[in-house]
Amino acid sequence: MSVLNSFKNINTWIFDLDNTLYHPRKRIFDMIHKRMTRFIANYFEVNLKEARKIQTEYFYKYGTTLSGLMKKHNIKPNVFLNYVHDINFDRFEKDHKLNILLKKINGKKIIFTNADKKYALKVITKLGIKKNFSYIFDIKDANYVPKPDIYSYKKMVRYYKIDPKKTLFIEDIKRNLEPASKMGMATVWINNNLKINKLTKSNKFVDLEVKSLIDFLQKITLN
Repeated sequence: MSVLNSFKNINTWIFDLDNTLYHPRKRIFDMIHKRMTRFIANYFEVNLKEARKIQTEYFYKYGTTLSGLMKKHNIKPNVFLNYVHDINFDRFEKDHKLNILLKKINGKKIIFTNADKKYALKVITKLGIKKNFSYIFDIKDANYVPKPDIYSYKKMVRYYKIDPKKTLFIEDIKRNLEPASKMGMATVWINNNLKINKLTKSNKFVDLEVKSLIDFLQKITLN
């Protein structure tokens, strides 16, 4: 049996948002990164170089920069999220191919993101794929505990009454797949050549590696 055939019993599809539902070449997340750096620079009254150092350190250590800022400095999450997601959404375009492919998939479709729901809704609306998704499980739903902490995965599973053994999780940051795999979910890693993924050497919790979500969905719908 091929790996793709093993996905045929899936009834719940969980998708990461940034750099998964759209390709990183759109450089959307670059705008968010710059906003994060500026927020930190303003808050700590440091230069941009020092701000990026703090930003990166917290991201790697705590899962997200926000999580580090909350734990170390009691930053109010809404203030941070509203600031960093205040970007130009005109860079997004409707993705008709993705919309068609998502429609072909049977089952519950959920977005699982370390961002907030307001931002996620703007993204999927701009992409023209909003009608495909039943739910968005965001950082607020996870009590601000970000991926890859297994707490947020378990909370999502309970909240939506998900059977992990009939669930597929699709994500571009490899380390975020490990908790899903431990819970029994099938996993697809979208390898976008992100720098962070070089730190996660093991592929044992990756069931399938693909270059893009479109590539994967085309294989699934043709298989």
